[in-house]
Amino acid sequence: MLNIALYEPEIPPNTGNIMRLAASTGCRLHLIRPLGFQLDDRRMKRAGLDYREYASVTVHNDYNAFLEADAIRSGRLFGISTKGMTGHHQAAFQPGDTLMFGPETRGLPETVLTGLPEGQVLRLPMMPERRSLNLSNAAAVVVYEAWRQLGFEGGI
Repeated sequence: MLNIALYEPEIPPNTGNIMRLAASTGCRLHLIRPLGFQLDDRRMKRAGLDYREYASVTVHNDYNAFLEADAIRSGRLFGISTKGMTGHHQAAFQPGDTLMFGPETRGLPETVLTGLPEGQVLRLPMMPERRSLNLSNAAAVVVYEAWRQLGFEGGI
């Protein structure tokens, strides 16, 4: 099983969409506070539809609490960033890996990125001079690549 982590997410519909992604792919979703919304926000619920009951969601008080979580410590932590030098498709994913995405307006902070091992800051290919993809789209691309590498374990 893979983990998806959202570092200080800001936009409820993105988090709701990613919750639906997690439920549909068997990933665990980790939300790292502070959040830019309340978990009962109607926009997040609408985007996640009725998938909340199928999603495994853990909320961590801060980044350090997240790093101490047993589910995270059992695998590697990958940061997804436009500052990454390794393509997401070049990583060899393993069960228990965590795919972490930053807040929509600023991405993962430099302090988080520099704390990750070389080769574990991944980038999605894009055309030159483009800022970034939408958070929920980027998460879907990376999660499906990782799950594909794992043989779509558990899927039909």
